[in-house]
Parts: sequence; structure tokens; C-alpha cells
Amino acid sequence: MFSWFENLLRPTAMAPGSPPPALGSRWGLMRFYWHFVRQARGLVAMLFVAGLTVALLDATIPVFIGRVVSLVSASSPQALLAEHWPQLLGMAAVLLIGRPCALLLQNLITSQAIAAGLTNMIRWQSHWHVVRQSWTFFQNDFAGRVANRVMQTGPALRESVVSSINAVWYILVYGTSALLLMGSVDARLAIPMVLWFIAYGAMLHYFVPRLRDRSQAMSAVRSALTGRIVDSYTNILTVKLFARARDEDEFVRETVDEHTAAFHRQLRMTTRFSLTLALMNASLIVGTGSMAVWLWTQGTVEVGTVAMALPLSWQIANMAGWVAQNITQIFENVGIVQEGMRSIAVPRQMPDAPGAAELQVTAGAIRFEHVRFGYGTARGVLHDLSLDIAPGERVGLVGHSGAGKSTLVNLLLHFYAPESGRILIDGQDIAGVTQESLRTQIAMVTQDTSLLHRTIRDNIRYGRPWASEAEIVAAARQAEALDFITTLEDWDGRTGMDAHVGERGVKLSGGQRQRVAIARVILKNAPILVLDEATSALDSEVEAAIQGQLETLMRGRTVIAIAHRLSTIAQMDRLLVMEHGRIVEQGSHAELLAHDGAYARMWKRQSGGFAEAAE
Repeated sequence: MFSWFENLLRPTAMAPGSPPPALGSRWGLMRFYWHFVRQARGLVAMLFVAGLTVALLDATIPVFIGRVVSLVSASSPQALLAEHWPQLLGMAAVLLIGRPCALLLQNLITSQAIAAGLTNMIRWQSHWHVVRQSWTFFQNDFAGRVANRVMQTGPALRESVVSSINAVWYILVYGTSALLLMGSVDARLAIPMVLWFIAYGAMLHYFVPRLRDRSQAMSAVRSALTGRIVDSYTNILTVKLFARARDEDEFVRETVDEHTAAFHRQLRMTTRFSLTLALMNASLIVGTGSMAVWLWTQGTVEVGTVAMALPLSWQIANMAGWVAQNITQIFENVGIVQEGMRSIAVPRQMPDAPGAAELQVTAGAIRFEHVRFGYGTARGVLHDLSLDIAPGERVGLVGHSGAGKSTLVNLLLHFYAPESGRILIDGQDIAGVTQESLRTQIAMVTQDTSLLHRTIRDNIRYGRPWASEAEIVAAARQAEALDFITTLEDWDGRTGMDAHVGERGVKLSGGQRQRVAIARVILKNAPILVLDEATSALDSEVEAAIQGQLETLMRGRTVIAIAHRLSTIAQMDRLLVMEHGRIVEQGSHAELLAHDGAYARMWKRQSGGFAEAAE
């Protein structure tokens, strides 16, 4: 039984489909809710029916109490069971069998089907869309805050939906049944409850918007606090190296104080809400009880009616407290959902073009045509840059920091789109192909190598997930990484290829991370290779050993290599010297030295500068 309900909604089995509706429109929040709820609308409908059934059965309890009191007061002990046993048995059956079964069904739907299923479906689909956002999206936010929003939006949305369904039924069923039951006996008996409902509605109208706004404000501050804490932990080495723990305390303390103040503002409103409700509920019970007793003294109602009215008003008061508490939680969760939408319901900044095709690389020719780009600044970075790279050609990019070398590579990878001009690979405009197919055809080794917090094997295999163990070992050997891999052991005793590398590869040295990254690229075996200071983290001995392997790796591929240490790219087919976003010189190493221009000056500084300074 449990398994059947648990398998009604399988979170990762459902295709994410279209992205969640964007934040900003008038009905944006409702559309965001419906985007996920509609995928489980069958379960939500079942929960509606189960909630209605439970509410109806709960509403019968005061009626049963009143009926039993009436039977006891009107019958002799000998005649009570003999004459009224069917009614008593029926009421017992409802309470012993009907209500537990209805509660069981409600709990199975809520706990077994919806709690885990809907929560993790929202998390899964939210992550699916967020991870496909552009690189810029992640550069502009804390990774911890984005992750916090993805994790908390699922349970908050689910809780607010389930609580809203239950609250609606309890208000409608209890309120309607109480008014009908009391009004059918004597209209005057319903007056205290009518007045209470009017006051209850006015109270909700006043408090609910304020609770919503304060919950949203607190959720935003909580998210910022999480982002700051994760930022400190992510950069813990920098914190330690600069002995800035106390400054980090201040950085976090500021947001903790903001969160405390926001929390206090919300709790003040909650306390006022609870006090107002308690006074209203006390007035309802006293008013209903007084009216019932007065009507009984006038001979208008029976004692059973008094016995029904008092527990019914008490039940309404309890229901109102439960609903009020749920409304507070609902709007706290709505605030969390609204905060989560800031990361989840964001239009993709650089989606694939409609009808984008798969990139087909047959030769590896790269062409930049009058490319202009400047990250939105008026000064710009690349200025009308045109460049042709022949299939299999090895090109080195040199120039001072800020010359535009990395920007050119980022445009080739389509992390950004040119402001004008276009980039072609084998005659195909990369703006019209899928980004995944583009990056599948390009292998890159970066200067700041970041590894996944997984095994060495998983990190190397990331270049080609279907690779065999023998291929992984061969790639590690070619990258001069196999010797140190065999000596690794992590904190759980896992060794070699099974050892975990820590967050961002923190358990490895810079040179070790670089060699694992090179092994990953070797295994990927893409036709276009980009090297961005690929050997900068290696010592001279390991670099010399790897240079020969890189020569083998580059053979037959189109290569773009960025290096500040000119000796590492002197053997390239062509060197491009960039200054202020333009190519100012190009040619082979020998040709550029003979030209005696910018490249020759850089070469002299690197090869002879230290010797001259020493003299």
C-alpha cells in the first residue's frame, strides 16, 4: 500500500519541459505554482476529496455529542440501548471506521505521495533549469544562495499547497455546517457565529498581507545570510591566509542582525494575530454558550442543542486557530517561494536559437568576422576583430592582461554573444547551433582548474562519460598523472582512482589538479583544443614531461593557446599579439622576433630581463 502511493509521483521521471513562468507579471506567482501543481493535479484532486471527507466527518462529532445527550436525557436506561442501538452503532462506526479510514487516505496522499514526490520534483526541475543558465547568471550571484533557493522552494511550495487545501475545507465545511446546524434549531443561536465570521474575515484581511510581506522580507534576508556564509566557507583558504576570520565575522554578523530584525518584525505581527484570534475565539464560545443557555431557559431549545452548540463553537475556535497558524505558515512559505523565483523563474539569458542545429565539425576551421564585444561597456574589449584559423592550425595568443585574449575564447565557447559580427566553425555560425553541441566539440584546459567533489575516475571520465577503465588509465598516464593517483588516499580510506578530491579539488595540489584536467581533455578527444595557461601550475620537470604529450594531443587538431610565458607557445604555427582588443602582430616566433615589434620586446623582457636586472 505504501509503495503504491509512493510510486504515484516519481520526481526525476518527469521531463522538465518548459521553464517555470518568469517573475514579474501580475499573475506570476500563481502561474509559477500552477506550473508545478498541474503535473500532480491528480494527486491534488485526491487530496481535495480526502480533505473534504475528513472535514465532513469531523463536523459530525458535535452533532453526535448533542444527539447522545438528547437520547440520554429523553430515554430511560433500560430503553436507551433497546430502542436507539442502531443510531448509537452508526455513530460509533463513523468514528471507529469511517474517520480513521479517511484520515489514513489523507495521510497516504499527503505523506507518501505528495511530500517526497512533489517536493523533489520541484527541486529536480528547478535545478534542471538553473544549471542551464548562462555563465553570467552564476557570476552575478552567490552559488550558496542559488542552491538554497532551489532546495527550499520545493518544500515551501508543497506545504503552502497542502495547507491551503486543508484550510479551505475546514473553513468551508465547519463554518457552513455550524451555521446550518445552529440556524436550523434557532436563528438566534447562529448570531454569535455570524458576528465571529465577519470579524474573522476582517482580521484576515488586515493581517494576511502584512504577514506575507514580512515573510517575504525575512526569506530574502535569510537567503542573503546563506549566501554570505557559503561565500566564507568556499573561500576559506583565502580567509585563513589573510587571517581575516574576524572580518568574516563582521561580514556575516551584519546579515545575522538584519535577519534577527526581520524575524522580530514577523513575530510581532504573528503575536498580535494570535492575541486577536484568542480574544475572538473566547468571545465566540462565551457568546454561543450564553445564547444557547438563555434559549434553553426560555424553553426554545433542548438540552441536546446546548450540548451540541458548546463543542461546535469550541471546535470552530480550534479550527480557526489551526487555520490561522496554517495561514501564517502558508504565507511564510509563499515568501520563500517568491524568493526562490528570483533564481528559478528567470528567463534563460542565452538560450539556444529557435531551431538550433547540432554543430558538425569536419575539419575544424575557425573564423571570426568583424567581431565587436565589450561586456556592455562603451569602451569595449574587442574592436572589429577578424581572424581565420585553418583546420589543424596551432595558434598562440599573447598580450598583456586585458588585451582581449580570454574574451575571444569565451566568445568562441558562446558564453557571450558578439555585439556585432559573427563566429563560424567549418562555415557554421555558432549562434545558430546548440551550445551543448558546440562545447562538445571544444576541449579546454584552464589556468584555474576546478574539479568536482567526486572520485579521480569521475573527474577524468567527465570528458567522456562512456569511457572504459583502460581509456581512463591511459589518459591519466599520458597526462603524467598516474604516478601520483596511485598514491592517493582520502579521509574515508578510498585509494587511487576511487579517492575523492574534495570541493573544487582542494585535496590535490595545483599541479595535480592541472594534470587531472589535462587527462580529462585527453580523454574527451575533441577536434578543437583551447589551452589557457594549461601548464602554469606545473613545475618545470612535470611541464617538460607533459609538453611532449601536449604535442601529441595537439596533432591533427585546431588549437588556440593562451600563455603569458612565451616559451610555452613559441613552437606554435602562428602567434597573434593582441593589444586593446586588436591583433597588432602575427607570424611565427622567428618572424615576430625578426620584426622586432611588440612580441620581440616581450620576449626580450622574459628571456633576458632578469639577467639584465641582476647585472
